[in-house]
Amino acid sequence: MDKAQKFELMNKIVRELEDLQNSQNALITKIGQIEVDNMNGLNDSYLETNLGDMHSKIAENVDAVTEIFAHFERQRDEYAEKNASAIAAAEAAAAAEAVK
Repeated sequence: MDKAQKFELMNKIVRELEDLQNSQNALITKIGQIEVDNMNGLNDSYLETNLGDMHSKIAENVDAVTEIFAHFERQRDEYAEKNASAIAAAEAAAAAEAVK
């Protein structure tokens, strides 16, 4: 795998981690809405207990994904800076090959 391919794979992983982070945040939002709906009239103790537990666990996952995302994004950026000329050369060669 050349440096440009590795960099593109790193970009793909960053996008996937960002998507994972967004998905986790959407889950927290959805659970929060169900919790509010339950408090606004249903007051089901089973929902209250279990949704609260789920909310806590997913919040921990959000923190973990955020940490991994930030770390890997820094790693990708450092790689890009360190290998900028090799990445640019490989991308230029690939573009020239595509034109043929």
